Amino acid sequence: MPILHLVSARQRDLGGFAVRRVLPAAGHPMVGPFIFFDHMGPKQFEPGHGIDVRPHPHIALATVTYLFSGSLEHRDSLGNVREIRPGDVNWMTAGRGIAHSERTTHGARAAGENIHGIQSWVALPDGHEDIEPNFTHYPASALPQRTLDGVTLSVVAGEAFGQRSPVVSLWPTLYVHAGFVAGASLEVPAEYDERAVYVVSGELAVGESRIIEGQLAVLAPGTKPTLRAVGETRAMLLGGKRFPTPRYIWWNFVASSRERIALAKDRWAKGQFAPVPGETEFIPLPSD
Repeated sequence: MPILHLVSARQRDLGGFAVRRVLPAAGHPMVGPFIFFDHMGPKQFEPGHGIDVRPHPHIALATVTYLFSGSLEHRDSLGNVREIRPGDVNWMTAGRGIAHSERTTHGARAAGENIHGIQSWVALPDGHEDIEPNFTHYPASALPQRTLDGVTLSVVAGEAFGQRSPVVSLWPTLYVHAGFVAGASLEVPAEYDERAVYVVSGELAVGESRIIEGQLAVLAPGTKPTLRAVGETRAMLLGGKRFPTPRYIWWNFVASSRERIALAKDRWAKGQFAPVPGETEFIPLPSD
């Protein structure tokens, strides 16, 4: 069977805004370098309302923000301020430590807007967990695209379907946004150790199996399953080379050792992360 495991998203409340979380999942803490995967929205905000994720810390990972609709303003402790729009990629490498916020832009908050996208984290590989933090914004126009028999593909990170993304990652990574017209099919290549398909909207058939909206299908290594869109469908293909050593995750921290996470907890509790310029709020360390 090409599908090893089917993961259904769990609802998580982020303070007035719900997301659907599929990673980490029981039995599948990671797929390639991906250790966290949240589906935001679609959510229509009325004028005067929006997302307000206060400054919070990260270590030893890279955050990846990818929107289908709406906008977000990113601010970080390096002084970067950047609006992200649909199809853009915000790639923030936390390394030894960074703090950031994400909020609805002033203009979008005044007018009201529909926000819809994916927030994911990729773990940094051994030997790179304590590198200097970094932030890079890639506009949608920089990402390679191609259409194969009714499937529009945008290569967000890594290399796939004959296209290579300009996004700089430190580990062999598969990350592709795929838009299917009804009835279109796509064969998933087998060159990556670990692969999964997440259905953002619509439904995909894989042989006699079905993957519906909000489900992540972890694919068997070495297989080349054909995905067929039951109707108009949007999906994300994700994965990459298998990580040789496990990763621990606690709150916003990811690391290869519990000691690194304990140190990061202590640093955030003591206010030892650099602040985010222009921000006065922050998310306190959880008590559990």
